[in-house]
Amino acid sequence: MNGIVVYSELEETALGLLTKGRELASELNKPLSVALLGEQAGDRAENTFGYGATQAFIADSPALTPFQASTYAAALKQIMTHAEADIILIGSTRRGRELAPRLAQKLSAGCVTDAISLSVEDNRLIVERRALGGNTVSAKVITSQQQVVAVMPKLYDAEPMTGGAGEVIPVSLELQGPTTKVLERRPKEVGIGNLEEADVLVCIGRGLNDKGDLSLIQPLVDSVGGMLGCTRPISHEYHWLTEDQMVGLSGKESSPNLYLAIGISGQIQHTVGVMNAKVIVAINNDKNAPIFKIADYGIVGDLYQVVPKLTEKLQSEFGQ
Repeated sequence: MNGIVVYSELEETALGLLTKGRELASELNKPLSVALLGEQAGDRAENTFGYGATQAFIADSPALTPFQASTYAAALKQIMTHAEADIILIGSTRRGRELAPRLAQKLSAGCVTDAISLSVEDNRLIVERRALGGNTVSAKVITSQQQVVAVMPKLYDAEPMTGGAGEVIPVSLELQGPTTKVLERRPKEVGIGNLEEADVLVCIGRGLNDKGDLSLIQPLVDSVGGMLGCTRPISHEYHWLTEDQMVGLSGKESSPNLYLAIGISGQIQHTVGVMNAKVIVAINNDKNAPIFKIADYGIVGDLYQVVPKLTEKLQSEFGQ
């Protein structure tokens, strides 16, 4: 077996993985393919060739709707067989984290999730992920014949190449129905969007005194066109924001272009979720707060004085 396959249900994540994948494919001397599942999968194939895929394996089946991790794992296993591939890179989204270990089990393969770095040494794929509560980074090598790696979303930017071309290969899937039956669906209280895909992320911590003070923060979020997130106490202890707005080791990880921390001390359990932000700005009244150790820009001051002035300035500059 010799080949790399990329899959994510999010197109931007898949294109970013293809961008990194073509570098890995060159170093490992392997072909690079993409798996596209679901309705109109073929319509997305041509675009992937511009990011490095030389083959696009497309497949659809009624069993793929709605999403069931075990069914998608079975589909990807069949595509891996068609591609004769030994490595698959999956976007480590919420679905991807559920999918990757199930696929690994079906392939009898080693699996690493939430990867934060991919590199090649001695013709081996080296995968890095956070360990010990986010306090360190461990490097791993999968020694099984096939390898499943789930990579953090937005870790790699999608960068098109010139002159890309490839082959579209339809795959006829043999899928069984799900072993579980959905009896009822209830809407879940959600936040404002998928924080993992945020370009601008504003997070609040215990420096905020009251839930009503969210009205002070939201205009700032709107002025920068961002999404609002929080530390664990805000969502799980105070319940001011929803679970899917928590950022950190046990919540969402994001790689925004701009991350603004308001009233956040900067404990590793939270900051591990934004370590890959392009620019980090912190507002805190404690000049010794750990958040300033990772911040590109810091404002030492009372957030109740700083935030309104910052919001006013941004609104005047950008007309929000």
